[in-house]
Amino acid sequence: MTSTEDFASVADWATDFDHADPQYNRNAHAIWAELRGTCPVAHSERYGGTWLPTTHEYVREIAYDTENFTSRGVVVEKSLPLEPAPIGGAPPITSDPPFHIEARKLLLPPFAPKKIEPWEPEIRKLCNGLLDAMMDNVAQGKPIDAAADYAKRIPVNVIARMLGFPLKDEELFLEFVHNVLEGIDDEPEIRIEKFERLTQYVIAQIEDHYANPRDDLTSYLMSVELFGSKLSVEHVGGSIILLLIAGIDTTWSAIGSSLWHLANNPEDLARLVADPSLIPTAVEEFLRVYAPVTMARLVAKDHDFHGCPMKVDEWVLLPFPAANLDPLVFPDADKVIIDRAENRHAAFGLGIHRCLGSNLARLELTVAIQEFIARFPSFEIAGTEDDVVWSVGQIRGPREMPIQVIDNRI
Repeated sequence: MTSTEDFASVADWATDFDHADPQYNRNAHAIWAELRGTCPVAHSERYGGTWLPTTHEYVREIAYDTENFTSRGVVVEKSLPLEPAPIGGAPPITSDPPFHIEARKLLLPPFAPKKIEPWEPEIRKLCNGLLDAMMDNVAQGKPIDAAADYAKRIPVNVIARMLGFPLKDEELFLEFVHNVLEGIDDEPEIRIEKFERLTQYVIAQIEDHYANPRDDLTSYLMSVELFGSKLSVEHVGGSIILLLIAGIDTTWSAIGSSLWHLANNPEDLARLVADPSLIPTAVEEFLRVYAPVTMARLVAKDHDFHGCPMKVDEWVLLPFPAANLDPLVFPDADKVIIDRAENRHAAFGLGIHRCLGSNLARLELTVAIQEFIARFPSFEIAGTEDDVVWSVGQIRGPREMPIQVIDNRI
């Protein structure tokens, strides 16, 4: 195992961790393993004070504890969120009970299996179009970027269509995602300015839907009722921001990490190519080991958490992937077993905010892997691991991933 001493940017991950450090996501598995064995709840003075539990037990306990922890802030940054509980700025993810329960119910119908399943042909067509665009480079023996030119492009296209937003704004959506999830080191005034740009864009889309009604997810949110009244523009806009941001980066990262694994593990790739029926089981294992999401909470009141003196308004990171790698819960937790029979992972979260879009994410991830390995049954990382660029912040996944195709099928 790599020692934390090998990471020069942070002196001590137990007392001074920073999830915005480029070395954090690149080496997350080693960092979590070392902390789990020596300091299962790490602490840092950064961002006004931040805690990091690394065991399944502690992550789960905090995720379910709505009395001592509030969800009004879910992305750790240098300033506290302006929107108060229980609604927050992006309901229902920023909402606390009891409001959360009703706000969440509103978003369940559009993401039910029967609503998501019809998207499969469109996702498959999209994946093949992206693969087609790579074929010239493949034919010339040049590397392709499986993260930037494939994984990233799938969910941004799908969620834009679901929301009824212009596909020509794809790059703008990606900019919004970067600003919200990776720009956490921005000074508060800069961060507010970037958020305002996102908010104004969403409001403009809502206004366009008023002027030009159509059947999509935005129109659904504008027409649905909560407590006998239609949602406020702030609620509609906040939920759209949640769907836009969370619907893109999490799935993009899961697809990229899965392809990264296959590029580095030719035996697993060969098994899936030879027996595609293993892909659904492999997808669950990729989700367990490479779960992209670390959620956050704010401490709601001073209290002692297993000897840790947590203070009100300190941040708590909930690394669901660290929980998935806990050897007390998963046998051979650090190994990727693509035919693992029992796999009750927490990739989609624990507690009240379990991912609403899990059906869509699973579909996109499954189809993306199916089509990629059907087209490219043999591939590897081009260059070295240093050529792979990992994200910073709470969503973990490759941002640039040069792949050398060894064998392809047109």
